[in-house]
Amino acid sequence: MQWLICFQAVYEKLSFKLAADQLQLPSSNVSRHVVLLEQQLRVRLLERTTRKIIPTAAGKQLYQSITPLTRALDHALEEVSLFGDSLSGHLKIITPDLPFMADILADFCIRHPQIQLSCDTQLDPTEGLLDGFDLVLRFGRGPLEDSSWVAREILRWPSCVVAAPELLKRYPLPRSPDELANIPCITSMSVLQGTPWRFKQNQTVRVHSSYKVNSGQMARAAALKGLGFAILPLHACESEIDNGSLIKINCNREPEDLVLYALYSGRKYLPVKVKAFLEHLQLSIADLEVRSKEGI
Repeated sequence: MQWLICFQAVYEKLSFKLAADQLQLPSSNVSRHVVLLEQQLRVRLLERTTRKIIPTAAGKQLYQSITPLTRALDHALEEVSLFGDSLSGHLKIITPDLPFMADILADFCIRHPQIQLSCDTQLDPTEGLLDGFDLVLRFGRGPLEDSSWVAREILRWPSCVVAAPELLKRYPLPRSPDELANIPCITSMSVLQGTPWRFKQNQTVRVHSSYKVNSGQMARAAALKGLGFAILPLHACESEIDNGSLIKINCNREPEDLVLYALYSGRKYLPVKVKAFLEHLQLSIADLEVRSKEGI
C-alpha cells in the first residue's frame, strides 16, 4: 500500500521532493517505494530526467485505477476517526479576510485540537490555485460559472446601487440599469472582475469604471467621496443612507445579491474534516445572525 501511496503523490506533484513533503517521509524512501513498485509490476511508471518527471502510459493507467480506491480508503479512515475524541488531519482553506471568519476558524481548531489548519486569505483565487485546498470560500453575484467544484451557499447579502449627493449634481439620476453604462461607476477587481454588473431578472450592464477596488470598505469610501455609483450590500451602507450621505438609487431592478459560497471538490466522498467545518461554519453564522437581530 505504501508503494501505491508514494506513487500517487509523486504522480500528482510531479516531484519526489514535494511528494515527500506531503507524505512527511524522506525523499529517498519515496523514491525507493516507487522503484520497488515498478520492479514488482515490471513496467516503467514515471520517466525521470534531471528537470522533470513525466508519467508513462502505464503510470497514467495505474493512477486512474487506484485513485477511486485511495479516496474511498481516506474517507473510510476519516469516518472511523469520528469515533475518537476529535477530528484530525490537515485542513487547507482559502477565504476572504472577513471579520467574523477569524473567530470561526479559531473556535473550530479549539474544538478539534488535532486539526492542523492552513488558511490563505484571497478574494478571487484562480482555478488552478484551488488544487491542493480542501475548501474555498469566495463571493459571487448571480449564476456561478460551471466548475468541477460543488458550491454551497453560506451567506447572502441583499444589495443596492448608491451614490453621493454631490455626484448626482453632476450626473442625471439613472432610471434603469442600462443608464449606468454611461456614467462613472466603482467596480470590483474580484467578483466578476467588476463587470458586467448583474441585476435580478437576468439583466446585465457593462459599466465604465476608472476606480476598481477589492474591498467593500474601499468601495463605500469612494462612493461617499463622489467618485462613482457603487453596488454595496445593504447592511454595509444602511447608516449612510439613513443620514443622507449616500442616496439609494432605484433603477427599477435590484442588483443580484452578494453571496458567499463554499466550494469543495465534487468527488463522491466529502472528507469528514470538511463536512465538520462546513457544519461549524453554518451554525456559527446562524448564531451571529440571531445575535445581530437581537442587538447582542
